[in-house]
Amino acid sequence: MIKTLLRVLGDQYARPMRRTLALMAVAAVAEGLSYALLVPVLRELLGGAPESAVPWLAGFGAAVAGYAVLRYAADLSGMRVGTTMLRGMYYRLGGHLARLPIGWYDTGRVGEVSVMAGRGLLQAMGVAAHLLAPFVSAVVTPLTIVAVMSVFDWRMGLAALVAAPAVAGVQAYAARATAAADADRHERDKESTDRVIEYLQAQPVLRAGGRSGERFALLDDALRHVRRAARATLLATLPAAVGLTLTVQVVFTALLALGAYLALGGGIGAAEVLAILVLAARCADPLLSLAEIGGKLRGARAELDRLDTVLHTEPLPEPAKPVLPDRHDLRLDAVTFRHGDRTVLDGVSLSVAEGERLAVVGPSGAGKSTLLHLLARFYDVDAGAVRIGGADVRDVAAEDLMSRIAIVFQDVYLFDGTIEENVRLGRPGATDAEVRAAAHAARLDEVVERLPGGWAAKVGEGGARLSGGERQRVSIARALLKDAPIVLLDEVTSALDPVNEAAVHEGVERLMAGRTVVMVAHRMRTVRRADRVIFLDGGRVVEEGTHEELVRSGGRYAGFWELSVTP
Repeated sequence: MIKTLLRVLGDQYARPMRRTLALMAVAAVAEGLSYALLVPVLRELLGGAPESAVPWLAGFGAAVAGYAVLRYAADLSGMRVGTTMLRGMYYRLGGHLARLPIGWYDTGRVGEVSVMAGRGLLQAMGVAAHLLAPFVSAVVTPLTIVAVMSVFDWRMGLAALVAAPAVAGVQAYAARATAAADADRHERDKESTDRVIEYLQAQPVLRAGGRSGERFALLDDALRHVRRAARATLLATLPAAVGLTLTVQVVFTALLALGAYLALGGGIGAAEVLAILVLAARCADPLLSLAEIGGKLRGARAELDRLDTVLHTEPLPEPAKPVLPDRHDLRLDAVTFRHGDRTVLDGVSLSVAEGERLAVVGPSGAGKSTLLHLLARFYDVDAGAVRIGGADVRDVAAEDLMSRIAIVFQDVYLFDGTIEENVRLGRPGATDAEVRAAAHAARLDEVVERLPGGWAAKVGEGGARLSGGERQRVSIARALLKDAPIVLLDEVTSALDPVNEAAVHEGVERLMAGRTVVMVAHRMRTVRRADRVIFLDGGRVVEEGTHEELVRSGGRYAGFWELSVTP
């Protein structure tokens, strides 16, 4: 597990982690060596001159004090390294998640990432702060005590050493026995998290349909599965815990019998036997704690493995020698893109001149939104190339690429902050005057004026305190503030009331002015603002031309148009 931990941490944290491990090991050895002084202490106390034990007692006290200082330093180092790692790993995980392809975030990832970023990361990074010190002590201190016992009597030391492979075997058995239960527990945790999120998000729909009780039953089932999985994990670890206790007690009993035999035969003094048995008893405590510590470490190991898997998921590669496009025209050259077994785009070729407006029309599932995602390089194509200004987007640094593109999607997500903070995401360094100008152009100032708190009004998680039209105005203001030369629009007015639709249309017109635009259109009235239209069907461009040309041709687009204007 230590190897996995150091690999997950990376070079930045691996070195202080190694130093902390070394300090913990030294403290554990010091603890074991300090107990060696119990042998002369007991020998003198039980001998003819008990007062001669005073120097040995003083030495024992000094050794224990030294161990206490080392253990305090080791624990403090573990806490500091653990808290530093936790903060650093949150940044590392967040940064890595931001670089993964959008396709990685399928429906099952929400619960998985939620568990990982919450309890999972705390459990994994808590190893350094809470588990490593007792684990190292439970392993190194008994081995040191066995070495000390061997110095005083090799037979007793050898007998005690027999416990080492037995304890290791029990721990290995426990790991195998609980592996399946731990995996099932993780899956149940993820499922229950998904159900909780689904239950909360679906409240309006469920209540409108009078089905909230049924949905609660599904959530209750998921939580019941979590309880069963937790019970299964407990039952799987129980034999190992009992086996470890029996092993330690059997070895201690064997040492007791061997010590009595040696003492009765005159091979060793009674004081030495008593001291060695005290040492053996001191070995038993940390060994018995291995059952509990081992369970926690196995849980942390599983989280570390999952974290390691995510961190080793390949992000979209950055170019070794990035190029800077000197134009802002767009082109797709025979682009093919697959999602799983499904071909979403199949050999699509098209071009958009700088400053031109292209509308993308087609039935649901035709690949319209995917086309926008490829232009923004949310995914990499399976074949062909996407170009901006003649440069393949894979040869443009991600930061440079996104600085040239403003995106307004149909489903707007706002962060739980103020309206101003959400607008400033478009260009964090913008002046107040520039923010206000973008808001006015998007008619967001009308919303700000009627909200309590104005610009400081909180929008809630996902923008829950704003209507759909108000969230769109924030999104358009953000895009206007960014002032990017390329604009990608996924039909932004399909679910708005007339007042908000008019306001959003006005903001979109200002956003598109003088820019290269690709807009996905669900409402056909939006298409008339485009210079050119393509009709996608089955992942291919089946028609292309101006609105008037396509209407006159009487093809698929004309059929869509007739349906949109027919009362």
